[in-house]
Amino acid sequence: MRTVGAALAALSFVGVAALAGCSGEGSGDGVSQDAPAAASSSPAASPSPSPASGWNPSPGSVAAVGDSITRGFDACSVLADCPEVSWATGSDGLVRSLAVRLLGEKKAADRSWNHAVSGARMVQLPEQMALAAKERPELVTVMMGANDACRDSVRLMTPVADFRASFEASMRQLRAGAPKAQVYVSSVPDLKRLWSTGRLDEGAKKIWSLGVCRSMLADADDLGPAAVARRDAVQDRVVAYNGVLRDVCAKDRHCRYDGGAVFGFRFTGAQLSPWDWFHPSRDGQARLAEIAYRNITAAEPPA
Repeated sequence: MRTVGAALAALSFVGVAALAGCSGEGSGDGVSQDAPAAASSSPAASPSPSPASGWNPSPGSVAAVGDSITRGFDACSVLADCPEVSWATGSDGLVRSLAVRLLGEKKAADRSWNHAVSGARMVQLPEQMALAAKERPELVTVMMGANDACRDSVRLMTPVADFRASFEASMRQLRAGAPKAQVYVSSVPDLKRLWSTGRLDEGAKKIWSLGVCRSMLADADDLGPAAVARRDAVQDRVVAYNGVLRDVCAKDRHCRYDGGAVFGFRFTGAQLSPWDWFHPSRDGQARLAEIAYRNITAAEPPA
């Protein structure tokens, strides 16, 4: 049984705004993972372009940028980052992060860095990229965008043009300091699938009612026209964001997009935090690590 009572008490005491931006200014990060790539995250049916040849499937160092998913928020305890379980750079033996899978435990401890910030949106990515570039990493992982869609209302979501401008600026910032670093870009998770999965659980709906990702999760049982239109608008925005990630990445010969793998992953409640039914649990973080490792070590980029 999920610890819903404890989660509700803790969230109520600390305040919903502390939920790594799951509402209002911070907003929250969605969760998803691997899967039927058929659920493409591109706005059209066009395939993800292939980067130029020369991709190194065995980079010797990893820097991570992103939001609370990459910080392991709510995976270990309520309302707290837990970077040791991060899918990208964590040390937890059950997760087996991307860095551990690529470098081994000892090297991962010395040759991986986590510059992600809980609650961050795309406009804050250039600053993180500048920090990552200073490490001179061979690989930079990017998972960003859920907070741009997860706002108090549809009106507050980041415009697609602004999202694109910030991501392009982020890539320029990285290239200014680390021109040859490889970049692995994860798609934004499927927030609508999160809603359709969690709405079947009474505990999840109670937690969401405190203000988690209102643009998608508010009034989870409301199937009226206005609520349906609101959720569809959020879904359309996430799809558009993923199209931006794909297209901007395709213009950089050292960048590889995940082909919509995270967006398409058919996660279950077991892969979500028991504290907020929103961020990945340890199991969810492990799934993200698996997806990234598979795509980074593949001879060809995801279709």
